[in-house]
Amino acid sequence: MGTEASASSWPAQAIVAGQGRGAPLLLSEPLSFWGGYDAERGCVIEAAHPQQGARLAARVMLMERAKGSSSSSSVLAEAIRNGTGPAAIVMRERDLIVGLGCIVASELYGLQVPVVVVDASTWQALLGRCAAASAELHIDAAEPGDCLIRASARGGDNGLATPGPSTAGKHP
Repeated sequence: MGTEASASSWPAQAIVAGQGRGAPLLLSEPLSFWGGYDAERGCVIEAAHPQQGARLAARVMLMERAKGSSSSSSVLAEAIRNGTGPAAIVMRERDLIVGLGCIVASELYGLQVPVVVVDASTWQALLGRCAAASAELHIDAAEPGDCLIRASARGGDNGLATPGPSTAGKHP
């Protein structure tokens, strides 16, 4: 990961290109989108998950690794299509199923949700940002490969994060 970092930016490796920004949401345990996430309502539904009930829409989801079925990619793609999926995804471990869900959403619906992988030191720095209520993370990955995750204070009068994926070309 050769991209240079600063106090408010960290290097990442994009496995799926795109732009996304929003308030960070840390999932403290792995999530299987298949059976663990409701793509219609847009919330974690896995009964034993620590973030049960959390909504991912317009958030930058941080999850060390995923779990579960290859069908998770279809649930993630549907969530992105419905506008209930995350704006971007940051992981510690590469996951082909999560990546595939975002690629399918891009190819079928024209909605880009970047997926990036970070090293241990960047992960620790981002965990600190998750605790800051006013933080917003920005990911701009024009193509797979090296990119940066930037942090800023959330803007706007209501303090809500700006949604990440474009809704242009959204299919019903």
